[in-house]
Amino acid sequence: MTASERRSQLVEVGKSVFAELGFDGASVEEIAGRARVSKPVVYEHFGGKEGLYAVVVDRETSRLLAMITDRLSEGAGARGQVHGSAMAFLDYIEDDPDGFRVLTRDSPAGFSGGGMAGLLSDVAEKAEQILADFFTRTGVDVAAAPLYAHALVGMVVHVGAWWAEERVPDKEVVAAHLTALAYTGLSRLPKRAGDLAG
Repeated sequence: MTASERRSQLVEVGKSVFAELGFDGASVEEIAGRARVSKPVVYEHFGGKEGLYAVVVDRETSRLLAMITDRLSEGAGARGQVHGSAMAFLDYIEDDPDGFRVLTRDSPAGFSGGGMAGLLSDVAEKAEQILADFFTRTGVDVAAAPLYAHALVGMVVHVGAWWAEERVPDKEVVAAHLTALAYTGLSRLPKRAGDLAG
């Protein structure tokens, strides 16, 4: 293998081990054994378990963010964007359950690589921009856009985590329900915060 191929192999093996055992349960010895290399090879490429974990998390967050951003920027209107982003998240869970497990497991103490928290913040920021535009057009207070953006992202992620274990109903049905709940709520928001009470 070339150095690049070996690095890619170790990232895939590492992702599988972290998904199965978690960061604390994984070891360089386990990763090296599954990759059929010596431990020094892992250290040479990543400096240790922490370095490999950071690469895995960075790659998975970038990939998932790109999938969601692509759906958000398709210009399908607010309803289409809610549905598209939900489908992107569910597609990722279905296509790469190991990557999803790594992102949703607890990060090791002192890890500053972002992980799911950083990813959700990035997605919420993009959703906020879309909602601000939607709120401006519909007369809803734009100052509420960050709150609703985080609520929408949280809803999709929480339902996605549940669906990752259940796998029923079909992801298209799950996305349709999420879209119906989110869009119906967004389309009926009061114009002023004072109208929320009662």
